[in-house]
Amino acid sequence: MSTLKDAKIGSTVKVSKIDGEGPVRRRIMDMGITKNVEIYIRKVAPLGDPIEIKVRGYELSIRKADAEMINID
Repeated sequence: MSTLKDAKIGSTVKVSKIDGEGPVRRRIMDMGITKNVEIYIRKVAPLGDPIEIKVRGYELSIRKADAEMINID
């Protein structure tokens, strides 16, 4: 199963599952990243961290470590 970290720039992906536990998982969900939501990958920083995405109509930057916890279809 691929993760958000592996998604290509300019692609739109759908979240299938969020790994992680406790506060980390809660923080990801509080940002609007939940199961079945579509995420557009806008760009990636030159060194690969952070990743800029568009979710639920707003832009968000997330760390590679957090993106690795988000499984996509």
